[in-house]
Amino acid sequence: MKSAVETLNPTRVRLTVEVPFEELKDSLDAAYKKINQQVTVKGFRKGKIPARVIDQRFGRGAVLEEAVNDALPKFYTEAVNEGELNVLGQPEVDITELKDGELLAFTAEVDVRPEIEIPDYSGIEVTVDALEVSDEDVEKAVEQLRERFASTNPVERAAAEGDVVTIDLQAKVDGEVLEDGVAEGVSYTIGSGELLDGIDAAVTGLEAGGEATFTSELKGGSAEGKEAEVTVKVATVAARELPELDDEFAQMASEFDTLDELKADSRKRLESTKQYDQATQAQERVLEELLKLAEVPIPEKLLADEVQTRKHNLEHHQLGQMGLTLDKYLEIQGKTAEEFDAETSEQAVKGIKTQFVLDEIVNKEKLNVNQEELTEHLMRRAASSGMSPDQFAQAVVEGGQVPMLVGEVARGKALAVVVEAAKVVDTNGELVELEDDEDVAEEAIETVEAAEGTTEAAESAEEKNEA
Repeated sequence: MKSAVETLNPTRVRLTVEVPFEELKDSLDAAYKKINQQVTVKGFRKGKIPARVIDQRFGRGAVLEEAVNDALPKFYTEAVNEGELNVLGQPEVDITELKDGELLAFTAEVDVRPEIEIPDYSGIEVTVDALEVSDEDVEKAVEQLRERFASTNPVERAAAEGDVVTIDLQAKVDGEVLEDGVAEGVSYTIGSGELLDGIDAAVTGLEAGGEATFTSELKGGSAEGKEAEVTVKVATVAARELPELDDEFAQMASEFDTLDELKADSRKRLESTKQYDQATQAQERVLEELLKLAEVPIPEKLLADEVQTRKHNLEHHQLGQMGLTLDKYLEIQGKTAEEFDAETSEQAVKGIKTQFVLDEIVNKEKLNVNQEELTEHLMRRAASSGMSPDQFAQAVVEGGQVPMLVGEVARGKALAVVVEAAKVVDTNGELVELEDDEDVAEEAIETVEAAEGTTEAAESAEEKNEA
């Protein structure tokens, strides 16, 4: 076999392959054997029909077509390996010559991973939010904890904001009560915004037994999106009472003996959260700067496939679970289809660039993924998908997606290398030293995943779980 590679552009090549006919012998034999099992000829046992009879009865062309279809993947793969190509996706194959007994010639156009020159990333400098926790932040956190321990007591007065009311609801569209438009004994906190628009104004000022009617757009059910006339009747009104902020509250709401100890712990937790946010922010901004430095040509077909995959995931997974169509989603977001397409394409380009650049750094820095790192990553992905680690691992293995997970971890490690080399300062001008531990490494993987979009490995496993 002879092959040659022609570069059409930085991301696409054309392979020209010539195969001497004698190299098709195994495929020809396989073709005769396959046809033998599929046809019957009077006077011959099934599977024992001579080749010359098959040629006479069914045509040599049918045999050649079967043989070529069998042989093409093998010769294409040999040509790819011979040319040391890193191909992406499926090739477009065209048989240019087929001379029985002499020659098979074909061309194959296919996208290839572009050669990327990794820039000097040691000069990257980014600014992140300062790690500051104010007294106000601590007070807010303690107040939220206090809200969780609030009690409710029935009152004989008009309902006001913050009160908890028990209500009955009835929704009508075009004068008809909806089958799924009746609800009784619903508990609702006035001002929470958790039910229909307009309900807060309707129930405020009503006492137990009071009733009001208002108009609102339904957020779900059989008449979702339609204007409905909603009647609300208040059954009970209860006032929320917050516990006193003292040592007794600290003992009730936590493992601490004093309020000061509880506040100190809240400050520590807030600092830990802000430290995580700061590290994530640093990774995201370093990645943005890295992508600005690198020139990355994007294969057109790969981009088109990625855009289509993202649209599919949005429509059939995220929106499907919420009971929304793409048109309804765009209406809610206030976007046109053109704006949505442009944003999706931009995100897809960023995802592809992120993968290409970080993969190149993985190779340059000779980064490897060990079993422990892969297992930890797999367990986290399993938790986010709602599957057990065993279920997720089985789905990933069956879907042939283990290399995808390995790639995610490797690219996370590559980003961590770049972040470590970068200069990170906060808004106060102070140098930020990011902790070098396993949690930070996992954060880097999450940052990469966010940039790349939903991975095929996760999608494959989630689809199996849904099935």
